[in-house]
Amino acid sequence: MIMWISGVIDSLLPPYLRHENISRITSDGIFITDRRSLPFKEEEVFCHDYAEAAVAIKEMVTQGGGPLEVALNTILFTYRKDPSLLDKAVFSLSAARPTNTTMKRELEALMKEYRAGGDIEKLIPAAFERYDKLYDRISDVGESLIEDGDGILTTCFPEHTFMLSVRKAVLKGKHVSVFVPETRPYLQGAHLTEPCLRAMGIECFLITDGMAAHFMREGRITKYMTASDLALEDRTVVNKTGTLGNAIAARYYKIPYYAFSLGLDKGKTHDDIEIEYRSGESIKRIGDVQIASEEAVALYPCFDIIDSELVTGIITDGGVI
Repeated sequence: MIMWISGVIDSLLPPYLRHENISRITSDGIFITDRRSLPFKEEEVFCHDYAEAAVAIKEMVTQGGGPLEVALNTILFTYRKDPSLLDKAVFSLSAARPTNTTMKRELEALMKEYRAGGDIEKLIPAAFERYDKLYDRISDVGESLIEDGDGILTTCFPEHTFMLSVRKAVLKGKHVSVFVPETRPYLQGAHLTEPCLRAMGIECFLITDGMAAHFMREGRITKYMTASDLALEDRTVVNKTGTLGNAIAARYYKIPYYAFSLGLDKGKTHDDIEIEYRSGESIKRIGDVQIASEEAVALYPCFDIIDSELVTGIITDGGVI
């Protein structure tokens, strides 16, 4: 098990995933590490208030589990400045990433405790610690599914639970390699996942988004494991675009697909899933390099819906569902 120091996961995690390197607050505002510039530059985006923090989340300054941490810090900052703005802050932050429901769920629960007499100054640190311990429990389940010699495909930036699962497997003496698709258009795989795995000493291979089936056919990929932005009780998963194609290929090659979840969206169905579409302009560029004509019409759905038939199991703190 991970050793706990003031609610912060210790050095098992790569630097990018430590709380102080995701977001922080001062008396003036909220600082968010700009993951769009990593690993080439370490920069922060400064937000004066909850409205600017919501815009930063929407504009992908941070992704995956980052918005949750930014939201928690933003609520604490807002409370210290003007508690009357808390409801507006919760609404703005929750609306910034409608497909990623963990943040909205946590903020609503937090406000319920606050209205019942809870102290925000205590509730926010408790939430951070609760999630740290949740990551630890979920990654114990994830590690138990990893076998010696596994080649694991992931997608996008799977963050705490996946990283800890792989790290724990390696610490137990299992040889594990991870195949990391680049993840167009923001390249989270190339810019975040691969550097994090390398920083932990995990063997990893950067591949393009279209190469996964090739390595499945060769037998080098034996498991598929991703995070999930949303998961339903029937085992339907929502995750970064590209996950569906990989899940279909994994099913064809009889490779199990597991998705990590911090909490199921209970009572929801496919009809309740809102898939964000972003500007297709980002598809026509890689960073600052234009790769298509300005006249090209590009489409960018941010997420895939992966039907339950393609999902071997959802990894939770209570086990595999």
